[in-house]
Amino acid sequence: MATITTSASPIAYTSEGAVSISYNTLRFAPTTLAPSIEKAFGSQPDSLGIIIVKDLPAQYITYRERLLKLAHKFASLDDATREKYADAKSRYSFGWSHGKEIMNGKPDTLKGSYYANPVVDDPSVPQHLQEAYPEYYGKNIWPQGEKDIEGFEDAFKDLGRFVFGVGCDLAVACQPFASTYLRDSSLSLSELIRSSKTAKARLLHYFPPSPDAPIPKEDEPIDSWCGFHLDHSLLTGLCSAMFLQVEPNAEPSVVKSPSPTSGLYIRTRGGDLTKVSIPADCLAFQTGEALELATAGKLRATPHCVRVGGGEGAEKISRETFALFMQPNTDQQLSDTENFGQFSKRIFDEHYGEATM
Repeated sequence: MATITTSASPIAYTSEGAVSISYNTLRFAPTTLAPSIEKAFGSQPDSLGIIIVKDLPAQYITYRERLLKLAHKFASLDDATREKYADAKSRYSFGWSHGKEIMNGKPDTLKGSYYANPVVDDPSVPQHLQEAYPEYYGKNIWPQGEKDIEGFEDAFKDLGRFVFGVGCDLAVACQPFASTYLRDSSLSLSELIRSSKTAKARLLHYFPPSPDAPIPKEDEPIDSWCGFHLDHSLLTGLCSAMFLQVEPNAEPSVVKSPSPTSGLYIRTRGGDLTKVSIPADCLAFQTGEALELATAGKLRATPHCVRVGGGEGAEKISRETFALFMQPNTDQQLSDTENFGQFSKRIFDEHYGEATM
């Protein structure tokens, strides 16, 4: 269907102040979204660096629920089974990863992750690139024959490709705004993402607080579940988190967050801390550090963290979510001194140290 060009759409907001846009407008009238894009991703002090996409096709709800429940089931497997799907040579950037990433100066044991490229199963790139960048150009690793997680690969790809499609549409809507700031104004943000073989999705399971990792009853850190950080993507797609409560001899049940203070927190461009909720039937997208570099700091990455929010029964509640990092190929120049591959190596060194080959 042809793009419809009309006057600018009014800016809509969630109750917490995040810019909200309709999927139908994004698909069929992206040029009308310029004010919303600029408000979400611009440099105004109250800009959050995140945008909510609502009115998504109905299958999104099914895709999200199916995969997030499988995230819990995989994380509930015994350690030996989970570690069969870990890949040290990619610095745990494919398959399972738990306790390998360094956050706030120590191994992060509060969450487990399953990584895969939902768009390209086995990137067809030259051997020297496969060897230089195993974090991106390796083969996907999928669970095989494990009880209760049948369909894991299909569920991962279904959700990942859906988010990727919406992200590509958003990149088209962002182009007029982004091209003003890109070092090379001839670059197409959507083409950088769509043609890339480095897309990476992260299926996340946040373990409930335990006696080994208790949550302070008073003065709980704002980043108690995940420390403040920047994504190193151009854009990151985020699903709404699902909270699951575990009871003996029963399937986990979907529950509300353990506390009103649980969830995602963002620092605005002006430095204020804001909690952002993503409705279950919506997607969110935020800016990453690769975009910041490609625009010489004009479009900044979004600092964010996750808080447990200790509440009654929190020790039985896990958090499941899904993020898709949309980024360029490794040879794409981001600054005068670094391409995306070199930049990524620097970030991986900070969080994983030297690669295990």
